[in-house]
Amino acid sequence: MSAKRAKWDAMAAFAVLSGACLLAASSAPASAPRAIGSGAEWHNVNGDSNETGFSTLTQITAANAGQIGLAWQLELPGEASLQAAPVVVDGVLYFTGSYGDVYAVNGVSGELVWKFEPKIWEHNPVKMNYGFGANRGVAYDKGKIFSAALDGRLFAIDAKTGKKLWEAETTDPKGGQTITGAPRTFRGKVIIGQGGADFGMRGFVSAWDQETGKQAWKFYVVPASPEANKGNAAMEAAAKTWNGPFWKKNGGGGGPWDSMTFDAELNRVYVGTANAYDYDPELRSPGGGDNLYTASIVALDADTGKYIWHYQVNPRDSWDFDSTQQMTLTSLKIGGKQRKVLMQVPKNGFFYVLDRQSGKLISAGQIAKQNWAERIDIKTGRPVEKKGIRYESGSSVIYPFGGGAHSWMRMAFSPQTGLVYVPTMQMGTRYYKGNPAPDELKVGGLVIGTAPTEPGDGKGTLIAWDPVAQKARWKVPQETMFNGGTAATAGGIVFQGTADGWFRAYDAKNGALLWKSYTGMGIIAAPTVWSAGGKQYVSILAGYGGSVAALGGPAVLGWKYSMPRRLLTFALGGTAVLPPSDPPTLAVKVLDNPDEKLDPKAIALGQSLFIACGACHGKAAIGAGGPAPDLRESAITLDPDAFYTVVHDAALINKGMPGFGIFGKSTIEGLRQYIRAQSRLELERQAKGGSKGK
Repeated sequence: MSAKRAKWDAMAAFAVLSGACLLAASSAPASAPRAIGSGAEWHNVNGDSNETGFSTLTQITAANAGQIGLAWQLELPGEASLQAAPVVVDGVLYFTGSYGDVYAVNGVSGELVWKFEPKIWEHNPVKMNYGFGANRGVAYDKGKIFSAALDGRLFAIDAKTGKKLWEAETTDPKGGQTITGAPRTFRGKVIIGQGGADFGMRGFVSAWDQETGKQAWKFYVVPASPEANKGNAAMEAAAKTWNGPFWKKNGGGGGPWDSMTFDAELNRVYVGTANAYDYDPELRSPGGGDNLYTASIVALDADTGKYIWHYQVNPRDSWDFDSTQQMTLTSLKIGGKQRKVLMQVPKNGFFYVLDRQSGKLISAGQIAKQNWAERIDIKTGRPVEKKGIRYESGSSVIYPFGGGAHSWMRMAFSPQTGLVYVPTMQMGTRYYKGNPAPDELKVGGLVIGTAPTEPGDGKGTLIAWDPVAQKARWKVPQETMFNGGTAATAGGIVFQGTADGWFRAYDAKNGALLWKSYTGMGIIAAPTVWSAGGKQYVSILAGYGGSVAALGGPAVLGWKYSMPRRLLTFALGGTAVLPPSDPPTLAVKVLDNPDEKLDPKAIALGQSLFIACGACHGKAAIGAGGPAPDLRESAITLDPDAFYTVVHDAALINKGMPGFGIFGKSTIEGLRQYIRAQSRLELERQAKGGSKGK
């Protein structure tokens, strides 16, 4: 196993975890303002191209929300982490599963119309080593569904039949880039980004012709060598913010792994970019430099992909505070003047409002707990950082944690209330230089570890935020942290699902709870609101997973891999009954062979490597909620030959378990014995009456 590959595998487990600059002006004439929100259909994962998550439907209101009932539910066997919000066209729901399978479901009856399988394990199974199964949805335009798979392929699919029309390789098939985000469509093109910043990959966004599948344009987030940058004004400008030959060590990072927004009024695409690599800025850019265009919002010409402006949220980022989160467009009256704005809540704990014509910062208010900045300076657009936050003394505890105060979970904006409904999280991360604990990650000379717990840590809050006043109008505290996204409606409702398995409706004006329904599975996705035949529906995917296994601790809630994942649809007067299922539990049904003798050296080897498995199977092999089984309950770990066949030969790759052919027999046996040792520790805890599953 090469050192580089070991580093990449290890980082896959954690990966879960300059002011505005105007170099050019857009020549595209502004069109008339577009109406905010979606109607009967929901063509974008966030509703409309403005990414508002707002529905203009009014059949369900604060007065009758108590009459909502389950219309139907569809079990989705084989799925684990469900993160998409269904797109709805002509009464058909389109969404993706864990590894990019695309489903088309009749929205009225709940019957499966067709299913498209990208079969990553047949095309490029190596890509499965660089990320767990996660996919945040599809896009629709002119009779086509567009989706992307973890291995980097982009697909055009006939919306009626499910037939593949074309596919395109958007990433290097041999590189460490993967796709988990949803495409977006605009002006005959489809655009997609990719992840890989945590592996040092050079990030980019690419646009493709909807009809032919040919690449239309490509924009790199970070510069390359001086020779490669020559003649490209955007890259030459960015190169001035880096020091040293960083491109020789790695690609610089910045991959836009989630959100992009099309501005139909200004004919622009806004791209949210990820963190730079390495995490320690002194390793990647010694002596200084903002490291553009990482941790930024970049505006590009929609026709050509040419740079227009950027705003960097975190110059010289040191904490994985990327800016890939949702960017919502609208017009707000600020200081007596109507302004075309872009709103974003990135990881770092602030709510940003930008002038989307110029890229200049209008305001930034603190929306969640953070301890890295005094404030964001409105004049310069730069944060005023606190002292000691860049681990100068060898250690820093930073809020928010690497997962962010707000991550990919969708927020919604209601033009009726003027509020943005944001799911937030609270947790800190300790960064230090030294030797890591067994379940901590060391990147270069920097360790990313567990922070001491403070009041409110491990919990979430639904916040109704006033973007003009930059203050919260109401809050709903939540006992769980890793909760789902939101949708708002013209009926005065905010819908949200949470990690504890409840789907709720709140009054958009004051946050009062109007209705709730238990779904039998934790929710991390956002709802979709739509109508057919004059009836309003609300649909939600229930499938707890994603990065919860790697986060561990408060994110582990007891939702087993074997529990059912579902698509649920609700309407007024719905009378369907949810099938019974087991409740979440942290109890572990440990399997063990007490006659087997374990080798301490093999256990130590397995422990040192298990961090590469923890993103799916949980830190220290503690599962209960991740995108893969709790291995302490697996009979396969009792049989060395069976375990080797699964881990080395990829016997279960079509179930999402990639093969690690680079591991030798002794390495794989070490992993197995470490799991057996963790199983026995759990048995000891249970015998002593300790907390089960932790």
